[in-house]
Amino acid sequence: MRLFISIGMILMLISGFFAMGSGVVFAEEAALAPVKAESATPWWVWPITLFVVTFFLGIAAVLGGVGGGVLFVPIIGGFFPFHIDFVRGAGLLVALAGALAAGPGLLKKGMADLRLALPVALIASSCAIVGAMIGLAMPAKMVNIALGATILGIVAIMLMAKKSEFPDIQKPDNLSTALRISGVYYEPSLGENINWQIHRTPQGLATFIIIGVMAGMFGLGAGWANVPVLNLMMGAPLKVSVATSKFLLSITDTSAAWIYVNNGAVLPMMVVPSIIGIMLGSLVGVRILAKTKPAAIRYMVIGLLLFAGLRALLKGLEIWK
Repeated sequence: MRLFISIGMILMLISGFFAMGSGVVFAEEAALAPVKAESATPWWVWPITLFVVTFFLGIAAVLGGVGGGVLFVPIIGGFFPFHIDFVRGAGLLVALAGALAAGPGLLKKGMADLRLALPVALIASSCAIVGAMIGLAMPAKMVNIALGATILGIVAIMLMAKKSEFPDIQKPDNLSTALRISGVYYEPSLGENINWQIHRTPQGLATFIIIGVMAGMFGLGAGWANVPVLNLMMGAPLKVSVATSKFLLSITDTSAAWIYVNNGAVLPMMVVPSIIGIMLGSLVGVRILAKTKPAAIRYMVIGLLLFAGLRALLKGLEIWK
């Protein structure tokens, strides 16, 4: 039920803005200009193709433990004839839809922590707005080069990053104590309540400045970066980090998405099939997850990102057009 409510909220947001008539025709013409120039493919082929591709991306995202946005932007931007600005706008709403579907349930179960999320959300969402403005002002070539380099950096992080289920924090820092960032959650695997606290809060909050800018600039969401910072740098338990990260996306991506919507860089023709496809794919991915080997799928996703990152980089450098 939460899934369909979230999809409905996103679609109403999109339709409401474009019902005002603010640059829809111009935006659609701009997005489809490369398609018209290079082929006589009917327009309706692209929404159908987007739905099919994002359905499989949704499956891969769940099995690989990454957000949909980090797969959506480099792959759709690299292999579909849409302008990168429209791809990034759609990517933010794709990531936002998943966060809205999961966020309320995670808060209700006590997995996502508001005291941890709110100071981070304030910084990341503000910086995401700045990142979105920077991204829309940059030439498409520069965006592709920066996107390719960022995706390759994400691949390196995924290969090297370790996880800590229950970090041992001996003493919280002064800032986390002042903000009362600590908590307790029930761990079913141990059958007991886990008390947790964090440290290195100033360094973590400073890191989220960079994460927020990158999330807005490239439309990737930020789950790939949120979890390592919350878990490895700040010392929150892994499940709390994952859940809080998912909740954070609903705030950070909303802030950046407004900038893309206001600049006419969000197209229903792209967003609607993409959201439906990736959400349905996620449901299938959850069912498949129990029957697969996560390590093998993880390396498959890393390989996919590596290929997409190289494609974006080479496209920006005009080596592979």
